[in-house]
Order: sequence, then C-alpha cells, then structure tokens
Amino acid sequence: MPAQLAQHSDLNLMTKVAIVEDNGTLRKYLAELITHTPGYRCVCSCASAEEAIMEIPVHKPNVVLMDIHLPGESGIACTARLREKMPDLQVIMLTVYKDIKIIFQALKVGACGYVLKRSPDQEILDAIAEVRAGGAPMTSEIARMVVRSFMEPQGVSDSDDTDPLSAREMEILALLAEGFANKEIASRLFISNATVRTHLMHIYEKLHVRCRTEAAAKYLRSNPPAAVKQADAN
Repeated sequence: MPAQLAQHSDLNLMTKVAIVEDNGTLRKYLAELITHTPGYRCVCSCASAEEAIMEIPVHKPNVVLMDIHLPGESGIACTARLREKMPDLQVIMLTVYKDIKIIFQALKVGACGYVLKRSPDQEILDAIAEVRAGGAPMTSEIARMVVRSFMEPQGVSDSDDTDPLSAREMEILALLAEGFANKEIASRLFISNATVRTHLMHIYEKLHVRCRTEAAAKYLRSNPPAAVKQADAN
C-alpha cells in the first residue's frame, strides 16, 4: 500500500476527540493525554460553549469531552446545540462531582455518559472507547433514572417504524435491559465480545436509538419487569 494511502487509512481508524473545558491547565492536560495515546487524536480544544459551536462542526470529532459548567452558555446547552447540528456526535460530560440531576439533564439532551474530572487517565480513555463501542459510561443509579424517564408516557405510540429483531438480538436486548455488561452477555450466550458489539449495533439501528440505555428503555416499555406489572395490577 502506498505510504499516502496508508496514512489516510490510519487517520480513518483514529478516534478524533474534541475538548470543551474552560480551565486552561486541565484543557491542555486532556489534549496531551489524547494526543499521546495511540489510536486517538485531539482535533480541537475549546474554552467556551460559543467557541465549541464554531469549531467542532469544522473539525468533525467522533467524541467530545464536554465540561458541564462553562462560563456563559452551559455545557448542557452546548451539547443540545451540537447534537442538533451533528446527530451522530458522541458527547461525554466532564464534571467535578456527581450532581445527579445536572448529569441527568445532560443525558436527556443527548450526552452519552459522563466522567469525573478527577478520574485516572485510563478511566477517561476507557470512557471514550466505551461510547465508541456503543456503550454509555455512567453509574447504575443514573442509568436507572434514564430508563425510568423513557418508561414514562411519551405521547408517542410504540408501534413505530422500528424493524423486527431476530431471536438472538432479542436475547441480547433482554440481557442488556437486566443490566449485564457486554462481557457478561458474551459469557452467558457463549459468543465473543465482538459478536455482542455487532449485534448491539444492529439493535440500535433497528430500534432507532443511540445507546444501550435507550435500547433497554425501549425494551422495558414493551416488556415491563414483573414488579412493575404487579404494581400496575394493584
């Protein structure tokens, strides 16, 4: 393969990351962490939501590390505006502490998960890898809040234009809704992690959802747990 083509192929395989963080020291640190990690590249770093709205659509990153508390427009508002412009953009919220209500607001406008600013480097990199693989880095407590929000009446019928799932996809979706991780699903069904990821991508596409939490919520709306059924009956 010619060197120029090989270089182009390598860039396509790379995860492009943008950083939106008003603290200059942390912004520089994260940019260097991303740039010096094989397979990752920091394509832009912004100090405000206003700068991010201008720069991120130009640089087209795969993932954005977004500070929740920004000067001027908040990271939540910035996420909502970016998701309108770039529906496939994956946003991970950066936060100092787990303010559940604020994180939940960010997830509702389209963020894929969150990571604490004080997290070890590897945990931040793992969060990026997780959203790229179709996951959603968040605690089970916040995941349950998201699921409950999707179980509330939405004013839209579930008989939408979703494609039917195969028997295997239904198995995987049921386990996902129970809270099992990809590795656990693979072990239970005697298949590889890569096969689970492939099935999940097909499930997301068929259900018109962005992540495992939305897929689980959609499944639970049609297949509520026994405890929920019993409560409704009473």
